[in-house]
Amino acid sequence: MEYRKAIFIDKDGTLIPNIPYNVDPEKITLSTKASDGLIKLQKSGFLLVIVSNQSGVAKGLFKEKDLEPVRNKIETLFFAHNIQLSGFYFCPHHPQGIVNQYSIKCNCRKPSEGLLLNAANDLAIDLTKSWMIGDILNDVEAGNRAGCRSILLNNGNETEWKSGDYREPAYIARNIPEAAEYILNISNYGKHNSTDLLVAH
Repeated sequence: MEYRKAIFIDKDGTLIPNIPYNVDPEKITLSTKASDGLIKLQKSGFLLVIVSNQSGVAKGLFKEKDLEPVRNKIETLFFAHNIQLSGFYFCPHHPQGIVNQYSIKCNCRKPSEGLLLNAANDLAIDLTKSWMIGDILNDVEAGNRAGCRSILLNNGNETEWKSGDYREPAYIARNIPEAAEYILNISNYGKHNSTDLLVAH
């Protein structure tokens, strides 16, 4: 089996503007110039996979089925730019939820790596050649725990800045196009270790 490389992308606050607990497709737009970076990454052979915490399910704010129109809207936005979404993975759990079946401590809620591992298994992804892009350090930790390299979008959404194991990004970018530029520069030079990353940074 030939394994592929992927870009794992957080949804709210990274791929699309953050509207808390929104499942209304009419309110969903891509973040500014996100498509420019995604097109370049796709042309370089990366699969594009969304990995998102959706605790609104556990909190009783919406149901799992309400996320299908959300995925459809994102796919429509991608299609307008000739971009393909290869996967949409979400965690509906939260330990303090009110819906019993979802009110659990799971291994898929970021910063755990379960969503990425599930996607890698389903889509034959080589995690060591893949990247995680997110707007908070929990995204960074999930990517690093899964064996990817991670980029933090410093757009104001991270407010806690809690350090710890796995929470150091390979790079901090302002937006998806800047993250894409960094990833493609690293990929073009074939650099896959931390020393090279530090030099490139």
